[in-house]
Amino acid sequence: MESGGSFENRAMIEIRDGIVISEEELVFKFSRSGGPGGQNVNKVNTRVTLLLDVAKCESFSDVQKKRILKRLATRANKQGVVRVVSQKYRTQKANRAAVVERLGELLRGALRKRAVRKETKVPEWARRKRLEEKKRRSLLKRQRAFSIDD
Repeated sequence: MESGGSFENRAMIEIRDGIVISEEELVFKFSRSGGPGGQNVNKVNTRVTLLLDVAKCESFSDVQKKRILKRLATRANKQGVVRVVSQKYRTQKANRAAVVERLGELLRGALRKRAVRKETKVPEWARRKRLEEKKRRSLLKRQRAFSIDD
């Protein structure tokens, strides 16, 4: 895998408080994309594919790595490399920024702890109301039914 381009702004991507990924851990691949661009689309590699090896990334703990790979299973391969692609924009620079932002969103979402659902009991009044409604509908349907006396 090759790291692409000569981008001078090698920065840190902040995922959450205390969790930061160095752009050196990211691998960018560039290819030709479809979509808008006119004649330029056939000559310039504007599509950006971002690869992050979560399994080898030192920014995450083992628990976080497992959570990320579980929740981003559709984007990760068997080796633990997460893949994000952007070809939305006409320029390589804009697609590169978009793919980095999207990776940040995905990782923040994957690391977010899910709220635990509290089981609640159905109130007695709600149970009674439901049963009364069932009896009323049953009676209504019985009254509509065809009888032999008719």
